[in-house]
Amino acid sequence: MKILFQILKNKYLIATIAFATWLFFYDRNDIPSQLSRQKELKELNNRIDYYKQQIDLTEEELKNLQSDPATLEKYAREKYFMKRDNEEVFIIE
Repeated sequence: MKILFQILKNKYLIATIAFATWLFFYDRNDIPSQLSRQKELKELNNRIDYYKQQIDLTEEELKNLQSDPATLEKYAREKYFMKRDNEEVFIIE
């Protein structure tokens, strides 16, 4: 009991504990805030990766459309419901 009282009486220990408590829980950059920011950063990096993949796919599709007339015709028929003069198009939903 006497040792515990001496430890609690130490002003440097009390100051260190108070400072650590302030940093970990009450500061603007406390631990819960840092964890939530890390989670948000990870989600944003995942979004960046997804959009980079989508850009790559779109660029590949654009290259195919510019180089192959059959692909361009297929794309126009599927996306814009275009047809030739002697054809009829029926859209079934």
